[in-house]
Amino acid sequence: MATKVVIFGTASFAELVHQYLERDGAYDVVAFTAHRANIAEPRFCGLPVVAFEDVVQAYPPSSHQMFVAVGYRNVNQIRAGIYNDAKAKGYTLLTYVSPRCTNMAASIGDNCFVFEDNTLQPFVTIGNNVILWSGNHIGHHSTIGDHCYVTSHVVVSGHCRIEPYCFLGVNSTLRDSITIAERCVIGAGALIMKDTRPKEVYLGERTKPFAKNSDDINL
Repeated sequence: MATKVVIFGTASFAELVHQYLERDGAYDVVAFTAHRANIAEPRFCGLPVVAFEDVVQAYPPSSHQMFVAVGYRNVNQIRAGIYNDAKAKGYTLLTYVSPRCTNMAASIGDNCFVFEDNTLQPFVTIGNNVILWSGNHIGHHSTIGDHCYVTSHVVVSGHCRIEPYCFLGVNSTLRDSITIAERCVIGAGALIMKDTRPKEVYLGERTKPFAKNSDDINL
């Protein structure tokens, strides 16, 4: 029997989660939920949207699981707060790992979403409420703490530790055996070669436009 699921969220991330779970076949998404003040329409993706304040009565945790499909706003603290609220209501928070992911991880927590083409090498540990978008490499013996968000094509080398509430941008790279401290933001294309301090922000160097335009270049 398919697992009945309620998805928290009514934005593009929630729409994607719905698509992945429905295509998988092991899940039956029955509704979406959001805080009452944030509900603009009564239906989303053809399914009812119920106020989070009333979700236990409509879709009890004894027969439904939940996934919190919220992004990285406030360095993941918004998603973490909803995650904690959903657990307090008694919900089991499901974790989805794409069958097109190479998964040799030692453990993955709850409310994690691992998209396709990720490589999780042996002895990797993933905490709770972690999002791994598509195409990342998580090297052996590395740990990603709770409430982190890793975008796409990120390289985490072996023996790294990423503390909770971090954000790693597209194509960022971590050298081996370093620690990314809590609540750091690693921007797109950044190369991190040593340990960071809490709440630091690293930005990759942006490519500057060439002096000539495309009409002046023979391709």
